[in-house]
Amino acid sequence: MKQEIDIKTADGTAKAALFRPDNGASAERGIILYMDAMGPRAALDGMAQRLADAGYIVLLPDLFYRFGAYGPFDGNSFGNPASRETIMTMLRGTTQGMTRADSAAFLDTLAAAGAKGPVGVVGYCMGGGRALTAAAAYPDRIAAAASFHGGNLASDAEDSPHRLAADIKARVYVGVAGVDNNFPPEQSARLAEALRSGGVDHIVENYVGMAHGWTVPDHGVHDPAGAERHWKRLLNLFDEAFAECNSRKSA
Repeated sequence: MKQEIDIKTADGTAKAALFRPDNGASAERGIILYMDAMGPRAALDGMAQRLADAGYIVLLPDLFYRFGAYGPFDGNSFGNPASRETIMTMLRGTTQGMTRADSAAFLDTLAAAGAKGPVGVVGYCMGGGRALTAAAAYPDRIAAAASFHGGNLASDAEDSPHRLAADIKARVYVGVAGVDNNFPPEQSARLAEALRSGGVDHIVENYVGMAHGWTVPDHGVHDPAGAERHWKRLLNLFDEAFAECNSRKSA
């Protein structure tokens, strides 16, 4: 069940959607789904609803809200030069720091919607780095963080997520496309070392044969089998992380 909402942030008002289980089941744990660079759309709504139907309250915010109305784009819009330029302008103009600050409002929104305790976060493409950055910025509010085909997770940039590894308390899962120019093997190794050195409970898994964007249904490189594997890993991450939270709470 989808509910469109507005979220007040320090920089304005972000459009967002809340998803709850379609079967009317109660949900007490929250998830933030950080979008890919094409923005909120039907494909991501479907992914958010699938998460919700697994027993969660899911928030899908528009990270590009500072630019007003845009698109609509889909998973193949990057192949169009004009669309690509618009997307890249918004991507460059929405820094990790901006999303990190926005995430405080996102977390508060989930709490107001009924989510109890620490939440989970997952990001795709540009959202992968946002998920890891949020986990570092709000370590006591985020229990699990996942990135799928995230780009530049361990780059030379000052705001590269790998630099924040020591601040992460969440369980971390990183699903890497087999061939991805946005996250080459040297970055994968750098991220894994940063997470290990930072004492983070983590898995970095290479999806051989998968291309950047393989999890998202409206992407030209979508791979159904690879996408199902991603769902299995993601739901298992959240199940285990929240079970651990419950265990600590009852101890």
